Amino acid sequence: MARFSHLEPGTAESVWHADGRLTGLTELDLGVDHLVVVASHPDDETLGAAGLMSRVHRGGGRVTVVVATDGERSHPGSTTHSPSQLAALRREEVRRAVRIVAPAADVCFLLLPDSGLREHRRELTEALAKILGPPASGANATLAVAPWSGDGHRDHRVTAEAVAELCAERGIRHLGYPIWLWHWGTPEAVPWQDSRAITLTSAEWAAKGRALAQHRTQTHALSRQPGDEPILHSTMQDHFLRIREVFIREHGAPHTLPTTHFDAFYERHDDPWGFETRWYEQRKRDVLMASLPQRRLGRVFEIGGATGLLTAELHRRADTVTAIDAAAAAVLEARRRVAGDDVCIVVGRVPEDWPTGTFDTVVLSEIGYYFSPADLDRVIDRIESSTEGCLVACHWRHRVAGHPQTGDAVHSALRAMPGWETTVLHQERDFILEVFERVPARSVAEREGLA
Repeated sequence: MARFSHLEPGTAESVWHADGRLTGLTELDLGVDHLVVVASHPDDETLGAAGLMSRVHRGGGRVTVVVATDGERSHPGSTTHSPSQLAALRREEVRRAVRIVAPAADVCFLLLPDSGLREHRRELTEALAKILGPPASGANATLAVAPWSGDGHRDHRVTAEAVAELCAERGIRHLGYPIWLWHWGTPEAVPWQDSRAITLTSAEWAAKGRALAQHRTQTHALSRQPGDEPILHSTMQDHFLRIREVFIREHGAPHTLPTTHFDAFYERHDDPWGFETRWYEQRKRDVLMASLPQRRLGRVFEIGGATGLLTAELHRRADTVTAIDAAAAAVLEARRRVAGDDVCIVVGRVPEDWPTGTFDTVVLSEIGYYFSPADLDRVIDRIESSTEGCLVACHWRHRVAGHPQTGDAVHSALRAMPGWETTVLHQERDFILEVFERVPARSVAEREGLA
């Protein structure tokens, strides 16, 4: 998925409307006594599930709305509204919106930091656990919906993971509702086989429209000053004024692949991924090395060094190299290939076995999709705290059965690192390569006085 901005026009609703897969979705099987709607930010609940809330409420079911953050960072450049002012306004907007679609609903605000749910995952999970109740049987009549895990927003993903974990323990059905997918995505990005819809009645559709109108801090400009532009411009709002709400089955929180997975690969093959024989692999290494923004790489840390082919090339341009891999057989081969007092190649797993010190260049190549989203977040935290130069990431883009996530998902998470920007982007059908540097970054030409 490409990086997106809410200020971009995005995908027109006409594109979605013209796709028969959206209009032909199977209706969601309801029969819900208790609907729990979890929102990462105020307005998520209205955009994604207002019609569903209205239907459950009108059918006599109980509705609980949980809002994780106050969305106080929706306008970081505003000179007219402080974060605390926005937080108060947005809480009141939620109350008014929910009263329209489900007047008897319980609304709970967790007051966690906007854009900080990854760092406050434990508090989020503990609060949701209290609301969902202890693990018990007989929870079949409860449905939990939350932002879809593939929505492209870090807070949405973290919320989805927390809800998935808790629902799996309790036997509660869990569905995701997309928000930003409709903006950045195309019909090909939707897992249609896992998608269901509810077709809104005229009363439900009208109630949702009135509820959406309550979120004025998001649908209208705060003022005419720069930084006060609407978050949900008219093209974006069109997606939520359609007569269908879409919900996607979540498959539960994936787990990082264990060390035994990689040990088994090396037991069966000397070169399991064809690093030494495939032109594809050699070319990709050449592209990666050519993309590094400095001639001298300084202190290098390579995550998932495998048998050392890339390690050897990094070594030629580095002051020191530290490489880590989970497979002992791979490390033995890498040590044979690359030796010296300035090289340290060890068996270990990240983020647990992170080396001490700081690095000028960190390499995350063909390893990120083996991590669960939660472990990848911890890896990113380590990268942010120990990297003084650049991060280069390179990953296979095709989906692989058994991998916790895709290469594109890994790069989406990396782009969410605050204070970093992409300075090199190479994207092909098969792999994506990016170099990240701290803001404000300088190009190679700028460093050499050419621009």
